[in-house]
Amino acid sequence: MSEAVLQDEAVQDGTGEQEYLAFRLGPEEYGIHILQTQEIRNLEPLTRIANAPDYLRGVLNLRGVIVPVVDMRLRFATGEARMDEATVNIILNIRGHVIGMMVDSVSDVVTLSQSAIKPPPELGSVFSTDFITGLGEVDQRMLILLDIDKLMSSPELGLIQPA
Repeated sequence: MSEAVLQDEAVQDGTGEQEYLAFRLGPEEYGIHILQTQEIRNLEPLTRIANAPDYLRGVLNLRGVIVPVVDMRLRFATGEARMDEATVNIILNIRGHVIGMMVDSVSDVVTLSQSAIKPPPELGSVFSTDFITGLGEVDQRMLILLDIDKLMSSPELGLIQPA
């Protein structure tokens, strides 16, 4: 389900608010639409796939489903990938595909009104903001809101076919 469809559904239900799962990568806080989150799991051993890019940490067996796990710290180049007791895998369900995202930690679920979401900055060719749907402001925090569907179907990751 694309971010545009999720936003339309939020408006249609009359609230104009959306819930996002907030997570950290280094010092930055990101958000993904809660409806794309299947579960949050502690770190567990992964099976490494030969010749896979560094950010594809491996796969895990989740109740009989083989799930590729992307280390978002490496994908977004937010610093050295480290694993500690706070590191988790966010299991996503995107258009029927189950994908894992390794992140530093999960903060909470935040509810954002449309007025609390600002458009992403236009940075030209310096940095692509294709996967950023906006910047959410909540309680002196700024969340970088991601279109996780678009990110996971990007040519770089190619984990699912583009919509």
